Amino acid sequence: QVQLVESGGGLVQAGGSLRLSCAASGRTFSRSAMGWFRQAPGKEREFVAAITWSRGTTYYVDSVKGRFIISRDNAANMLYLHMKSLKPEDTAVYHCALQARGGSLSDGESYNYWGQGTQVTVSS
Repeated sequence: QVQLVESGGGLVQAGGSLRLSCAASGRTFSRSAMGWFRQAPGKEREFVAAITWSRGTTYYVDSVKGRFIISRDNAANMLYLHMKSLKPEDTAVYHCALQARGGSLSDGESYNYWGQGTQVTVSS
């Protein structure tokens, strides 16, 4: 069983920065692709970023490219999302997720485990 716990969210002004963390338990973390998704009120869940387990290749939704960086520390079972130049439209609950069996990295349906989420609010 895998458990994911996010932290690091909060209230920040536009242009500010935050670092989200995701602590993972379970033996599959180091061999699993990981992703960050977000969901704003009244909107569907949106893919934000993903990172593979083998080479650490990263993928981003266009709206965060150049502003967000996803990283992982396999030894510590940690996943991170470094966010800068935040915009009000980045306001959402951010969830980390683990993909145990492969699939499309941008498709939430291919992820098997999810955290409860952490709220990020960006004020204008």
